[in-house]
Amino acid sequence: MKLSVIGCGYLGAVHAAAMASIGHDVVGIDVDENKIASLSKGEAPFFEPGLPEILSEGIASGRLRFTTDMSQAKGAKVHFVGVGTPQVKDGYAADMTYVNAAIDGLLPHLSEGDIVAGKSTVPVGTAARLAERVTPTGATLVWNPEFLREGFAMKDTIDPDRLVAGVPAGEAGEAATETLRAVYHPAIEKGTPFLVTDYATAELVKVAANAFLATKISFINAMAEIAEVTGADVTQLADAIGHDARIGRRFLGAGVGFGGGCLPKDIRAFSARAEELGRGESVAFLREVDAINLRRRDRAAQLVIDAFEGNVFEKKITVLGAAFKPHSDDIRDSPALDVAVRLRGLGADVTVTDPEAIANARRVHPQLRYVQDRDEALTDADAVVVVTEWDEYRRQLAPEHASTLARGRLIIDGRNCLDPAAWRAAGWTYYGMGRP
Repeated sequence: MKLSVIGCGYLGAVHAAAMASIGHDVVGIDVDENKIASLSKGEAPFFEPGLPEILSEGIASGRLRFTTDMSQAKGAKVHFVGVGTPQVKDGYAADMTYVNAAIDGLLPHLSEGDIVAGKSTVPVGTAARLAERVTPTGATLVWNPEFLREGFAMKDTIDPDRLVAGVPAGEAGEAATETLRAVYHPAIEKGTPFLVTDYATAELVKVAANAFLATKISFINAMAEIAEVTGADVTQLADAIGHDARIGRRFLGAGVGFGGGCLPKDIRAFSARAEELGRGESVAFLREVDAINLRRRDRAAQLVIDAFEGNVFEKKITVLGAAFKPHSDDIRDSPALDVAVRLRGLGADVTVTDPEAIANARRVHPQLRYVQDRDEALTDADAVVVVTEWDEYRRQLAPEHASTLARGRLIIDGRNCLDPAAWRAAGWTYYGMGRP
């Protein structure tokens, strides 16, 4: 089937490459000429494991190409819209500028029977509004949210844990459903659940999922705050309650909290939309979820400050990690950089290292010192702060080796990903998040 993907950022580029890899003829369209030039050469403009190889394969096969010309979407049966919905600069709401522009640009090139499939995370009610503009062209709008995990995006697109399609009632919706089933045939054949809903439900599925995950993370971080004043160990607490099948252990890792381009802005946009709908009280708890998350960044920085008796001025502090999570170069709302910037603002001599995210971090926070090599970053450090749990830090950095590099023996484990006993046995003073 011939497909177009409007928007070739993280979501769109991954979706385009994945769809080509399962046999579709795909054109990716974006207004950013530099991005399109990179993608056309098989070069991903961001770090995502497996993406460069699948991009190159798709381009070499002739099934995948990229362009800035929206007219090239004409002739595609399904048009996926995967542009960004960032947080507005003066509030919590989602900025719909890019979604609206994508639909405006696509409308002249739609044909009778086409499917426009929205994948962007949008406020509930958006699909119904956009359908009023799409339907007169003879095309049908559906909402088909994505559930990607950065670092595992290719797998999550090709072999997702569920597929959701919000469609209109009637024959148009039924026809669109069958078309989407054909698009995702390989995954459905493997048993992936395919859920058909109305527009509003499909829109809410995405934001509700992110709200739940954010709440689970902030819950265990709230327990970490209690553990810190009682002497309890939040990791043992998480293990114990995680054995309850109704709770589960995943996303119960206490630490500096969540970041990235999805969870923080999505829960804020959800709160803002609920207020617009007159139901702000229904998700009022998300404000506290957000507040807990931000407090844990403060706590990580405060552990360093307290260890130096309130004064970090000119102390050499190495921050291990810049990306908001491992297997990514995404530094949007990164807890790691937040902690680094706070310590730098107090006069500390901060060095940041990360396997993939340094270039992005330097563009946003040029005031920090960046070193690519981990061991070079550790050399002569008075303190070490682990804030992104890359394997290079949690598995491959032995405390004995770190002792040969650092000047001090203080380590702050912002992800509770290290073995406290091993580090203490090697002579280090170890502080975790919510651990005695």
